[in-house]
Amino acid sequence: MRKTSLYAEHVALGARMVPFAGWEMPVQYKGIVDEHRAVRERVGLFDVSHMGELELTGAGALELVSSLITNDPTRVADGQAVYTCCCNEGGTILDDLIVYRRSPENMLVVCNASNRDKIATHFARAAEGRVSFRDASDATALLALQGPRALETLAAAGASVAVARELKSFRFRDAEVAGVPCTVARTGYTGEDGVELFAGWDDAPALFRALMTAGKAFGIEPVGLGARDTLRLEARLALYGNDIDDSTDPLEAGLGWTVKFDKPHFVGKEALLRLKAEGPRRALVGFEMRGRGIARHGYPLLDATGETIGLCTSGSPSPTLGKNIGLGYVPAALTAPGNRIFVDCRGKSIEAEIVPTPFYKRAR
Repeated sequence: MRKTSLYAEHVALGARMVPFAGWEMPVQYKGIVDEHRAVRERVGLFDVSHMGELELTGAGALELVSSLITNDPTRVADGQAVYTCCCNEGGTILDDLIVYRRSPENMLVVCNASNRDKIATHFARAAEGRVSFRDASDATALLALQGPRALETLAAAGASVAVARELKSFRFRDAEVAGVPCTVARTGYTGEDGVELFAGWDDAPALFRALMTAGKAFGIEPVGLGARDTLRLEARLALYGNDIDDSTDPLEAGLGWTVKFDKPHFVGKEALLRLKAEGPRRALVGFEMRGRGIARHGYPLLDATGETIGLCTSGSPSPTLGKNIGLGYVPAALTAPGNRIFVDCRGKSIEAEIVPTPFYKRAR
């Protein structure tokens, strides 16, 4: 198991450490529900340094990255980021990414930890002989400061007004926070407002401690992977390996909005055009349990006759809503909100209802 540079901080705070994607990561500190509520109501701080950071530089970097992803970074300005899928030629998802456009000659790609080697190889091969490629993951730490008081915490830690109050959603800029040079991005994976901070690997402990100190006045809590999962599920944010993988395509996963078909070319375009023309056979939907039971990843989804019609990809109690919720793939004809399905919870058929998503959406 690899350890992030914040491992000692987690242990000192009483975190329960677990293996995740080859890393020893904190799953919880005080408890998943308490940490979840801290993010929804106040502010929470996550260590996500296990994520991968890939840099492509040189003339043509923007166009190369655009050719490998479904979204179109040529449409945004320097200092903006886009969420996107990266597909294979068959149109299925290799990973979901956030791509940061520093300039047309300088692009940053952030990928999931479990897919780092795969995506690094994919981009490095495409870059060969065209632009420079660097896997900067081992030199880069990443913290996520999330919640309605995240920006106040950032300001209290010494971020400038331009960063703490004026940075817009999916924008980023270089700054100093608590004397630590970093890149601050108005992005996140919780459904709440907040930022993600890229810093040098060895600088992360000082930045983490400074943010925890600055956030005391706002009720900050360190947050582990457990609450990260329940937060993202409430916001209907896909988890690679659960809701999406290389057997799913963006259209059926509800990520069609990331696919810009009017781009001249990107890997998987032809396959996705065919899938679009045919229409989806299934779709990823949200559901609420109506009977007593908790849907979990891998549980079969059934129709009223007991026939298996799909699979639960994510499921959990929702601390915010006080309901048991889930995501899963069902046939396209059954995706309308209000339709009833059943979840096979360890041999018991429990009624559920398809509902609109996201389950939770923060007030603006």
